[in-house]
Amino acid sequence: MSISLEKLEQTVAELTVRGKGILAADESTPTIEKRFKAVNVTCTVEARRDYRELLFSTPGLGAFISGVILFDETLKQKSVTDVALPQLLAAQGIVPGIKVDMGTVPLPGFPGEKVTQGLDGLALRLSEYGKLGARFAKWRAVIAVGAGIPTHPAIAANAHALARYAAICQEQGLVPIVEPEVLMDGDHTLETSAHVSEEVLHAVFDALYQQRVALECMLLKPSMVTPGSACPTQATPQQVALATLTCFRRVVPAAVPGINFLSGGQTESVATANLNAMNIGAERQPWALSFSYGRALQAPVLKAWRGESANKMIAQQALYQRAQLNGAACQGRYTAAMENT
Repeated sequence: MSISLEKLEQTVAELTVRGKGILAADESTPTIEKRFKAVNVTCTVEARRDYRELLFSTPGLGAFISGVILFDETLKQKSVTDVALPQLLAAQGIVPGIKVDMGTVPLPGFPGEKVTQGLDGLALRLSEYGKLGARFAKWRAVIAVGAGIPTHPAIAANAHALARYAAICQEQGLVPIVEPEVLMDGDHTLETSAHVSEEVLHAVFDALYQQRVALECMLLKPSMVTPGSACPTQATPQQVALATLTCFRRVVPAAVPGINFLSGGQTESVATANLNAMNIGAERQPWALSFSYGRALQAPVLKAWRGESANKMIAQQALYQRAQLNGAACQGRYTAAMENT
């Protein structure tokens, strides 16, 4: 694979600045419609534009957010004042990125398991996205945990797709964010989550090696190792940190520059506390440990906004505060008392 590593390395360097993380604003139209419905907002093209413009124009956001993952529609939209939305980010020193997978479909022959689609025509789409300002991309694989699952073939199918996507991204000059999400749904224990996460990450990095992906020019967006959401015994931030870092030290190569955790259904404060616990003593880890949150950054913003332009400033303050708290967590400096300041 003939690729220019210098361009990719520059993007990685901008995305992994200590104390900063990535905002995931790449919800598909059906997903954002559900979130709008929860706050009584009609999901129109204009409403989606207004909301994302609100996010991207938040004053000072670039102090804690290094990159934003966009949805296809958003990358091509312009603000009310006719400014391309990716340019609003670039003006704050924030790197625009793009979600490129086409969602999950059932994996034939494997009940309860899914595989992500979207490899067909990916190179052409990435070329277009690059011209529109995207400098990195994201692809999400979903691994369910339950009776008899995940199976080895399902893990292998998702790992292969992630690796092919990453190789195509690098060839097109975009940094790939590789997202293998082990779902929190279920009553599985912390120990089960650790076992599955280790197996999944081992398969993913084997596939990345087979596809000749430059590990120095990618980012990993994994789930934290947590018990299932219905497990009677939940874990403290310290237990989550220990389980996650133990697992990752076994299977994630030191060549990977950054790990940007997804929140995966955790509440805003829990996601921040868990990230903080992992960054206490982070100098012992070979990677930058940061965040790539969607709901854990946006939930308070939606509640404050509710589709009303008069609430824009309050909503932006909510985003700024959440980003600031997670920025502190990236440095092991977050405390629960900061939630009320």
